[in-house]
Amino acid sequence: VHTANISKVHDVPLDDITRPLPVAHYDEDKVRGIVEVLQNPATKDQVPPIDLLWVKGSQGGNYYYSFGGNHRLEAHYRMGCTTIRAKLIQATPLALASYLGGSTPDLK
Repeated sequence: VHTANISKVHDVPLDDITRPLPVAHYDEDKVRGIVEVLQNPATKDQVPPIDLLWVKGSQGGNYYYSFGGNHRLEAHYRMGCTTIRAKLIQATPLALASYLGGSTPDLK
């Protein structure tokens, strides 16, 4: 999932983001570095937004999937943030299935 050609940035609630791929471990120095940048009002916008796959469910629900940006997400969790800046790539449930295969949920 790449959003190089997308300029609009959204504030997405962390609780609404699904991370289907488990994270084996974090580079603690990297996470701490991101936290330091985010805590400084003069530098916080230097942290790039994460890329999210945005899928509309069959009944209009919004679902956000993250396949990267794990260190940025972890930094936000550790800081107690409720949202994260993200670029959205709209996709269909069928496109999501190409990533998740048989594990694709029935999105409402």
